[in-house]
Amino acid sequence: MLTSKRAKFSLPPNVNYLNCAYMSPLLKSVEKVGVKALRKKRNPVSITQQDFFSDTELLRKEYARLIHAENPNRIVIIPSVSYGMANVVRNLDIKKGQHILVAAEQFPSNYYPWKSLCDESGAEVKSISPPDGFTERGKRWNEKILEAINANTKAVAIGHVHWADGTRFDLEAIRKRTQDVGALLIIDGTQSVGAMPFDVQKIKPDALVCAGYKWLLGPYSIGLAYYGEYFNNGKPVEENWITRLHSEDFAGLVNYQQAYHEGALRYEVGERSNFILVPMLLNAIQQLNNWGPERIQEYCREIGKSTIEKLTGKGFLIEQENWRGAHLFGIRLPANLDLEKIKQSLIRNKVYVSFRGNAIRVAPNVYNTEKDFQKLLKALTR
Repeated sequence: MLTSKRAKFSLPPNVNYLNCAYMSPLLKSVEKVGVKALRKKRNPVSITQQDFFSDTELLRKEYARLIHAENPNRIVIIPSVSYGMANVVRNLDIKKGQHILVAAEQFPSNYYPWKSLCDESGAEVKSISPPDGFTERGKRWNEKILEAINANTKAVAIGHVHWADGTRFDLEAIRKRTQDVGALLIIDGTQSVGAMPFDVQKIKPDALVCAGYKWLLGPYSIGLAYYGEYFNNGKPVEENWITRLHSEDFAGLVNYQQAYHEGALRYEVGERSNFILVPMLLNAIQQLNNWGPERIQEYCREIGKSTIEKLTGKGFLIEQENWRGAHLFGIRLPANLDLEKIKQSLIRNKVYVSFRGNAIRVAPNVYNTEKDFQKLLKALTR
């Protein structure tokens, strides 16, 4: 099992940061790469034509390894989840009477695009709410989603875990059901990929879109998207030179090309070669591949296990282990506790978490230890 990797980050010693779902701290190695890349930009002579392509190709390969994708050319660099979803929406032909299924209260970047599309086409966004009560909540929520998928479902757009409380969605079962009815499966992996195993070959998503600044441990304003065969001949949201065939021949750029590069590369953002952010994200994903999402998930499970058992014993509500992430879960308070007092207690104890919906969202990573959870327990139960 992994041991604590806090020494690889620059977090202050008195900070108990259980909030990676908000934003990850930077690895020292990622910060170092970023500073080196920033300094390189001082002198444009040091940036060659090959530099426009070399790190992006390496980044694709490393990410393909992380998500078990066979073809790195199905992976593209994007600036945000909303950009990645915009490419999907542009290539979805939906009609009145059809619908897009989403989980209730999922992140806005995986809701607004569908709402806009359905408003324009006369279709409907159907939001599947969790069941009443907390007994087997995750299991029953998944059952509701599966039951809602039918012949009128154009796509299911969902996360691997719910961003607000970490409820895990059974993507393999959802994929099988969408295939039965001819619907697409569009996944926002922002709150799972990097900390939770994800296998493209098993799940077979039509699209997997992921921001880079959370569990991928990268900088802000860069992300990655995987597009499956459905999008082979689609129309990107922007037309730029670097996604075209023979774009590596700078002298020949005046010979305009209609053809795109192989695979999904037509969907990449302009200026995708970002000479600062790309090397940083590359270094972060190389480190994640070294640690392995399976071991990261196991590590988070072990350091939180004792505290979770004690909290549930005191009446706090936490989803069953097999229906939530170990790296991201929600804590709901017993009826006799005051949320505002809890917030003040967390601040006094320098325990950093998030509040999403009616849940206290706890999101540990490899820089946390069991002591961080003990301080969380103390702050919640004093």
